[in-house]
Amino acid sequence: MSVTATSVWNNCLAFIEDNIQPQAFKTWFLPIKPVRLQDNALSIQVPSKFFYEWLEEHYVKLLKVALRKELGANAKLVYIIKMENKYGNNEPFTEKIPSSNRSTMAPQELDVPITSKNPELKNPFVIPGIRNIKIESQLNPNYNFENFLEGDSNRLARSAGMAVANKPGGTSFNPLLVFGGVGLGKTHLAHAIGVEIKDKYPERTVLYISAEKFTQQYIESVKKNTRNDFIHFYQLIDVLIIDDVQFLSGKSGTQDVFFHIFNHLHQNGKQVILTSDKAPVDMQDIEQRLLSRFKWGLSAELQVPDYETRVSILKNKLYRDGVEMPDEIIEHVAKNIKSNIRELEGAIISLIAQSSFNKREVTLELAQQVVEKFVKNTKREVSIDYIQKVVSDYFEMDVATLQSKTRKRHIVQARQLAMFFAKKFTKASLASIGSQIGKRDHATVLHACKTVDNLAETDKQFRKYIEDLNKKFT
Repeated sequence: MSVTATSVWNNCLAFIEDNIQPQAFKTWFLPIKPVRLQDNALSIQVPSKFFYEWLEEHYVKLLKVALRKELGANAKLVYIIKMENKYGNNEPFTEKIPSSNRSTMAPQELDVPITSKNPELKNPFVIPGIRNIKIESQLNPNYNFENFLEGDSNRLARSAGMAVANKPGGTSFNPLLVFGGVGLGKTHLAHAIGVEIKDKYPERTVLYISAEKFTQQYIESVKKNTRNDFIHFYQLIDVLIIDDVQFLSGKSGTQDVFFHIFNHLHQNGKQVILTSDKAPVDMQDIEQRLLSRFKWGLSAELQVPDYETRVSILKNKLYRDGVEMPDEIIEHVAKNIKSNIRELEGAIISLIAQSSFNKREVTLELAQQVVEKFVKNTKREVSIDYIQKVVSDYFEMDVATLQSKTRKRHIVQARQLAMFFAKKFTKASLASIGSQIGKRDHATVLHACKTVDNLAETDKQFRKYIEDLNKKFT
């Protein structure tokens, strides 16, 4: 007997009917029609987007089990949503959306040893007064390895992430520090590792938190005199994921508490995963003892994706959103937006929105308009490192000379200009600018900015320096 979409779906229905209430079966499964079976992927037609969302939220596990019984471990499910066309055209709208195969993350329960006089351990994620120790992982199940596409730019970081997910705390990648520029997928990869660990080891307690939120919680614990509870809570976690760890820069109290938590977790074979926008060697205002620990494991860089990877990312994004688009349009977007993945996906979302809101067909001309606006409106992020490089090149010296202690007039002026532009184009504090430009203090930066303002008014040649450099940053 040949296997067809109908025969597979009928067998799935028989299994599903045995496992849910009759009313739910009648409401949510009888209206579904099997449409196509191709390469282990069963396409089913559902009457609305709400219907698809309800199935994904409440019955995705049951559907997955039923489908794998029929088609094996590689079974896939695709929803075809057929809606009436309200624009007078006879053809109904259809959308094809693949199943995510994921339900939301369940809260994690933790047995806490009662060691203190106060048996209630304060969970910084819970409103005071609520007595429980259920920990939400804070993971986003949509950020997983299935949609984190591999390319030359991320192969090392992705492979290391997979190794950690397969054996958390049991590899030499502890801590795993993933670093790279804005929008290259650091947060996505951090979540993907956590999601994969929860899939493989449901009993492990995984927690994702941004360094900013961690700092806020620490400040709150100091105010309420619960610092020890705060440390104790974090020491119970099996896999701790801290995003944007560079945010701890200059915050000595938070660094100190994180140092104790990190040591405890590491010594007890727990896994620590960190993300940062720069490598440990480039981090400023982070204590040496912490930096040395960041280097214990593996530091893996995420780089700007190459053209082929950008095309794959766009095609994957469109497939998951159930949208079809000609290759020439995808290739145009991939060729022209090179800086990061977030902007790449932003451009394609903008293109879909333009098309659907204005009822316009997605053409190459429309793609060119959207991409042109997108590239024009994207402000390039200027870092202090970049400013020092540009100023050094302009004055034909190297960065080490610019940062040196020498008092030669032309070098001092170059250094003061670097400080002036760092204050103008970055959000860094005066202390941070001084620290990065030759280990000066904030008073030196303040003096440099005043000197540049004064010379701009009195020295014609110096004013030209400012104008020339300004053009390079804008």
